[in-house]
Amino acid sequence: MTLIDVAIVGVGFASATLSGVAGLGGGTILIGVFYAVGMAPAEAVPLFAAVQFVSNSSRTLAYVRHVEWHAAGWFLLAALPATFMVAPFVANIDVAWVRLILAGLILASLVPTHAVRKPLGARPAFVMAGLLNGSVGMFVGATGLIVGRLFFRPEWRKETTIGTLALTQMLGHGLRVIAYGWVGFNAFARPLLLLLLCAAVIGGTALGKRLNGRVSEQQFARLFRVILVVLSLKLAYDGFIGLWEQ
Repeated sequence: MTLIDVAIVGVGFASATLSGVAGLGGGTILIGVFYAVGMAPAEAVPLFAAVQFVSNSSRTLAYVRHVEWHAAGWFLLAALPATFMVAPFVANIDVAWVRLILAGLILASLVPTHAVRKPLGARPAFVMAGLLNGSVGMFVGATGLIVGRLFFRPEWRKETTIGTLALTQMLGHGLRVIAYGWVGFNAFARPLLLLLLCAAVIGGTALGKRLNGRVSEQQFARLFRVILVVLSLKLAYDGFIGLWEQ
C-alpha cells in the first residue's frame, strides 16, 4: 500500500457518503480520482465497477424498504443485452468524445418538465436508463449522473429515488464486472486495494444514510440537480482536455 492508495481509500469513503446523502455523484468523483492518479483504463474501469457494485449493494440494503422493484425490472430488461453487445468494443472508443456527448445529454435532461410537451413516462424512462447504463456506462464507468434524472420522479420520495437508483446501479455494475471479465479485463488485479475500498464505501454509505435524515425533500431536490450540473461540467472539461491532449 502506498500513500496514493490510502488517499484513494479516503476518497472512496467520502464519495460513498455523498452518494448516501444525495443518491449519486460519488462514483464520478471516484473514477475521476482513479484516472487522476495515473491508473490505466484497463485497471481503473474494472476496479471501479467492482467497488461500485459493493457500494450500491450497501446503499440498496440501507434503502431497501423504499425501492420500486418494477423500475429495476424494466431497467434490467434493457441493460442486460446492451452491456454484452457493447463489451467487445470497449477498447476502441474515444472516451473524450463520449464524455462531451454525455455532458450535453445530462444538461439537456435538466430542462424543467413543464418546458417540454410531454415528460418521458415511467417505463420508457427506466428502459432508457437501462440502455444508457449498459451502453455508454461500459465506456465511462460512472453512470449515476447519466441516468439520475430518469429516476427523479415527482411522485417519489427522496428515499425511493436513492434506493431504486442504487439497486439499478448495483445491477449495472454487476453486469459490467462480468462483461469486462468476458473481454479480458480483470477487476481483481489489486485485491488489497479492492478490499479496502469496499470497506470504505460500506462505511461511507452508512454515514450518508444517517446524514440523509437531516436533509429535507426540497434540499434534496436542489442538491440532486446541483450535483448533476457540476458533474456534467466536469465531464465536459475532461472531454475537452482529452481532445486537446490528443
